[in-house]
Amino acid sequence: MFDTVPTLHCGRHALKLDAPKIMGIVNVTPDSFSDGGRLGSSEAAIGHALALVSQGAHMLDIGGESTRPGAEPVPLQEELDRVIPVIEGLAARSDVPISIDTRHAVVMREAVAAGATFINDVFALRGENALECAAELAVPVCLMHMAGSPQTMQADVQYDDVLVQVRQFLTERIFACEMAGIAKKNIVIDPGFGFGKHLQHNLALLANLEYFLQLGVPVLAGVSRKSMIGEITGRKTHMRAVGSAAAALLAAQSGARILRVHDVAETQDALAVLAAVQGAKRTDYSAKAKPSIQWPDDD
Repeated sequence: MFDTVPTLHCGRHALKLDAPKIMGIVNVTPDSFSDGGRLGSSEAAIGHALALVSQGAHMLDIGGESTRPGAEPVPLQEELDRVIPVIEGLAARSDVPISIDTRHAVVMREAVAAGATFINDVFALRGENALECAAELAVPVCLMHMAGSPQTMQADVQYDDVLVQVRQFLTERIFACEMAGIAKKNIVIDPGFGFGKHLQHNLALLANLEYFLQLGVPVLAGVSRKSMIGEITGRKTHMRAVGSAAAALLAAQSGARILRVHDVAETQDALAVLAAVQGAKRTDYSAKAKPSIQWPDDD
C-alpha cells in the first residue's frame, strides 16, 4: 500500500493520484479494435484528443500500433510518422501529460523528445533496449502483463492461478526496472485485461484488483470497450460505453488510480457519482451518533 498519496512527475506536470485519474485513448491506427481508422490524420487525432481533455481527461495516451488480438507489427518509421506529429501538436496545445503507447525504444525516445512524459508499454519494457531507454529517459512507465504477443496471446490461454501468475510477472518486472535504475515512484502496473485472458480470467482480475495494490505502485486499469464487456452485455464495440464505465467504476472502487478509457465523459460522470457518495459516507457510528431510546419509568 502507500504511506503517502502517490504522485507521478510527468515533466512539468505533477499528477497527484489522490483520486482516480482518467487517461483518454487516442489511437492513430487504421486497425485498432475499437476506433481504428477513425483518426486517420494528425489533425483529426489532435482534435479528438483535445475534445477528450475538455470532457475531463487528466492525461492522453497516444498509440500508433494496434495491439488487438492478431494485429501485425507496424514498421518503426510508420509508427513514428503516426504518433510524433500528434504528440508535438498536443504538447503545444494542451496542458495534460501525454503518454506514448509503444513497445519500441526508438519510438519512446522520439516521443519523449516531442513532448511525451509517460511511457505505456504492453510488453512491460521487455523489448530490445526498452528497459535501458526508459531508465535513461527517467519518465514514469506503465508495465502491462500480456501472455505471448498480439499475434499469439489468445491462441492457448492457460493459467493455474491467473492472479498469482500475473502478480508474479509484474513483481519480476518491477524488480527488473529498479535494477535498471528506474525509481519505484515512476512505476505503474497494469494487469492487462484482455491480453492473453479469457472472460473468467478478466473477471477474476477485476474482482480482486486489490491483490495488486500490495506491490506498492499505482494500478492502471484498461477495460474500455474490450471483449469482456461485449461478452457480458452482448453489445458491439461502439455500444459498450455504459458497460465500460461500470467496469471502470468497479476498478476505481478497488483502488485503480488510472483508468484508460475511450469514453471520457461517461467515465467522468461515473467517478463524480462515486466521489459524491464517498463524501457523504459516515464513519462515526459511536453511541453519540445513535438515536437514544427513552423507556418509561417503572413506577
